[in-house]
This record gives sequence, structure tokens and C-alpha cells, in this order.
Amino acid sequence: MDLKLTSQHFLVTGCSSGFGKAITTSLCREGALVTGVARQQDPLSRLHQLFPEQFTPVQGDLLKEETLDRVVQVIAGKKLHGLVLNAGGPPAKLASDTTPKDWDDAYKQVFRWKVDLVLRLIPRFAEAGYGRILFIESQSVKQPIPSLALSTAMRAAVTGFAKSLSRDLAPAGVTVNVIAPGPHNTPAIERVIQFRSQHTGENYEEAKRSIESAIPVGRFGTADELAGLATCLLSRHSGYITGQSISHDGGNVSGLFG
Repeated sequence: MDLKLTSQHFLVTGCSSGFGKAITTSLCREGALVTGVARQQDPLSRLHQLFPEQFTPVQGDLLKEETLDRVVQVIAGKKLHGLVLNAGGPPAKLASDTTPKDWDDAYKQVFRWKVDLVLRLIPRFAEAGYGRILFIESQSVKQPIPSLALSTAMRAAVTGFAKSLSRDLAPAGVTVNVIAPGPHNTPAIERVIQFRSQHTGENYEEAKRSIESAIPVGRFGTADELAGLATCLLSRHSGYITGQSISHDGGNVSGLFG
């Protein structure tokens, strides 16, 4: 299937590793142009070396106002077809072990910057009469993960924002969706494995096998698999899909509408 992404321009955050890197790579292989944001320069430089004509790097911390300002400046004057909001999560903690500062930090890390960036770019999508906004969150928005209390709460807030926004922007031809990944072989799974190991007495490999064996398909997902779904949702073929939280979890969510 031709996803018709050639020369379309996407902004992808957290693109230095994991889901962000895989989505960036998938889009570029489909002929798209990507402006990618990450904190570390070296991974950005490697992506630029792979796709010198398609990838524009922006180094900075999205929790800082000046980075958001710079991102908007870099893409000014360029037509923007889609936005992928992706970043790591807060530390693994039980709800009863958190502090008010943990919640303040999680709000900034998971929720606030995404709302800020989206609100800055909405006028551009609305004026163009087209756009794809995609949040990469977690299966916890459908089935809470006890060890990720901070992430569970804040990603649920992001999902509520995305759902509300989808209704606002649908008449303008802009879709807003959430991908809710379960365990994948990305750096984000490390904190979950470490938490289990510390609280069960299992060593690292035993904790990893325990988590994998509980997934119906019997393994972790890969970033490339999720990137395939994301790339389709970012294409013109997905114009009738909006306001959805789509699981990518190997059957891990047990609810009827998982």
C-alpha cells in the first residue's frame, strides 16, 4: 500500500531511541520529511547521517520553554502534516510511595509540554485543513500498571486531552489519536523490569521472563512493529480514525475493549 507520505512533513519528539526513533525511521523510509527533537545530539546526528535530505535535528529539552520556542521557529514557514508526541515516563513507583514533588515532576514530564506544543501548532493544522496528531502513551490508560502510578495517572490525563481535542479538530480535517503500547523491547521497559526485580527477589533476567510470559503472545513487542501502526495512522488513509486509544500490547489488556 502506498501511504502517500512522500514529501509530507512531520514533527517527532523523543526521536533519539525507542518508539520515536523507529517512527522517524519508518516515516523517512516512506519518503517523508521529519523534524526530530531529542535531548542528546549524537543520536540526532546519526539520524541526520542516515537521512541527510529528509531529517532535520533539533536538540533540546522539551520541558524547557526555550526548546519549544526553538522547535516552532525551526518549522516556521514549512507546511506541517503531522505531529508525534513521544517521550519517556517518570520513575516506577507505587502510588503509596509517591510524594507531592513526584506528582509535580510527572505533570511536567508527561503532560504539560505536550499540551503546550499542541496548542502552539493547532492553528497551523486548522488553517491547512489537514493534520495528524498522534500521542504515544501506554497501555496503562486502559489497564493501570501498579508499579507505574505516576505514569498511569498522567498518561490518562493526556488521553483525556486527546479525546477532547479530537472532537474540536475533526471538522477541520485534523485527527487526534493515542497509541497505548504494552511492554516493548525499548529503553522504557527497563524501569519496569528493575522494579519487579527489586520487589520480588528475581534477578533481572528472571523478572524479564516473568513479564514476557504474562503477555498472551509470549514476548515483548518491537519498536518497529509499533512504528508500522503509527505510520499508517499518520497517513491520509486514516482520515476516519480519530479520538481513539489504540492498544499495541500483544493482547496484554484484558478488558473487552482493550
